[in-house]
Amino acid sequence: MVRSQNPTTDLGRKAYQHLTELGFEQSQDPSEEFRPLQQSNSILSLAGGRRFLEEATTAFESQNYPLAVQKLQEARQVFNQLSNFYQQLAGSFAGINSRTAESQRVNALEAAQLRDDATYQLAVVHRAQNQPELSVPLLVQIVRSQNPTTNLGQRAYQQLLELGFVTVPFPSPSENTSSSN
Repeated sequence: MVRSQNPTTDLGRKAYQHLTELGFEQSQDPSEEFRPLQQSNSILSLAGGRRFLEEATTAFESQNYPLAVQKLQEARQVFNQLSNFYQQLAGSFAGINSRTAESQRVNALEAAQLRDDATYQLAVVHRAQNQPELSVPLLVQIVRSQNPTTNLGQRAYQQLLELGFVTVPFPSPSENTSSSN
């Protein structure tokens, strides 16, 4: 609603206030611990997504791969939704309130990074289950989202190389040598 109404209209301001009261947007109000989305049991939050990641790690370590897959898929969904919502809010406030727009942009980036981390872990679980065909699309998503020059992008590309989906290493050994001279 903030996006369709513009945050400068009365209805847009009310919608943004409701987001703040729910805890989706950070506030300077000391009573924020009573906001539903700031509670430790909230799912639609970075903490909620991280909780799914922790549960997935525990399941993976005990070789309960189906549960690890389920928890990682849940984490990916939460982080993807958060990233999209924060991006939408950032776009709504662009040119109107730079502090709020920047805050939402930072939140969107953090959620996207966590989504990509969960995606990488999910690809690794699929490999552990001997299901590389399920890993490939996830790894390609990471390379596209992260860029192949980032640490996570390079790790995802390396997994694609190890699976045999790609055949050219990145960075190639000759690129490493020439860039260090």
